[in-house]
Amino acid sequence: MAILGLTMVLRSADIRGSAPLWLLLAAVLVQLLSWCLGYFHHPEWIPDNPQLDRMGKWFLFIGIAWWLGGRTRPTLWLWCLAMLGLFLTSITNDVGLDHWQRGLSGHRVDFGIHNAQHGAMYFGTSLLGLLAFSRRALQPGSWSILRRLAWGIALTICLAGVIVTQTRAIWLALLIALPVMAALVLVSARLMTQRLGVNKKHLVVGGVSALLVVAVLGTAFHGSIERRLGAENQVITELMDGDIDAIDPNSSIGNRIYTWIAATQWIAERPLVGWGANGRSLAVKQTEWLPEKTKERYGHLHNTFLEVLVAYGALGVFVMAALAYWVGRGTWLAWRAGAMPGDMALFGASFFIFWMIVNQFEAYLSFSSGVYVHNLIVGGLVTHIWRWRVTSSRGVALRTDEQLPSH
Repeated sequence: MAILGLTMVLRSADIRGSAPLWLLLAAVLVQLLSWCLGYFHHPEWIPDNPQLDRMGKWFLFIGIAWWLGGRTRPTLWLWCLAMLGLFLTSITNDVGLDHWQRGLSGHRVDFGIHNAQHGAMYFGTSLLGLLAFSRRALQPGSWSILRRLAWGIALTICLAGVIVTQTRAIWLALLIALPVMAALVLVSARLMTQRLGVNKKHLVVGGVSALLVVAVLGTAFHGSIERRLGAENQVITELMDGDIDAIDPNSSIGNRIYTWIAATQWIAERPLVGWGANGRSLAVKQTEWLPEKTKERYGHLHNTFLEVLVAYGALGVFVMAALAYWVGRGTWLAWRAGAMPGDMALFGASFFIFWMIVNQFEAYLSFSSGVYVHNLIVGGLVTHIWRWRVTSSRGVALRTDEQLPSH
């Protein structure tokens, strides 16, 4: 679907010159340049093939955006089905029900999804979506009771999932992203009434419901949350005191600190083009002073931005930053023009904050889980950005759920 979608985009005169296509080309060229130059500098560490999918797979959203056709309803259905898929996965795989039982009894679980950090990211992203689109579930109308019940159940599952996966980076990201989301809704009266269409009654009901669920789950899991937060207080204290040598490299935080320091040394040697696709593993495996246990257990840096810098240098980070800027600016402009619903723009803004934070502590974009979430959400945003660009360039009046004229 992604390849066919990309082919169809290239056939469309309206959007084939869009920034994502040029940035995809830039990503390919950056990876090729890093691979070619590596053969002259460190041929023994360069793979036989340039592995262009490392950054190229971040652009699978291009095909998704084309298939969605600039329409809101299919986008929301796609995201809802993805969340439903998460719920089904968490109970139907080999360890699903057992992990729910263990998690509810206070243990850290991962539901068989790579590790707990990745499962937590899935549930955290779903939680942001449920809150951002709560008006659609809580507003009166047909099937209102069923919609509200389903929203409440899904909210409870996501909150429980975030808690039982016990990933502090996800908790931190939500503690920052959720207040920002609330501020965006509450500060601007125009955003509430004209764009989001938020009714005070619905806002209060949604807010009270969410707080009630948080309070119940927080009380039920108070012990496990407290243990997880206090697990590495000594390491945090040593870090704040600047006593790096005293930090245990086998601890979660200590491992990250030591590998990040190693990464900065490798980045300093080749800051522009990096070390190629294997850069992240080289920074761990070939750094002599890192503990042997760290070299044996880890082959990545737990930080997306450091991994891109090590692998592809400043050029790689530039491509990433340019994509983020284009999507962010396009989301803002599409919302202002009425091509993107306000709650979708709200979700996009809060997800961006959440995504920036969690990728500081795990390299999600280097794993299939992060690539999956990134492309689903960015694809939904970009399809509306393209809708705005196409309709504005043709002078077509925007209507709700209008399809791209090029389809």
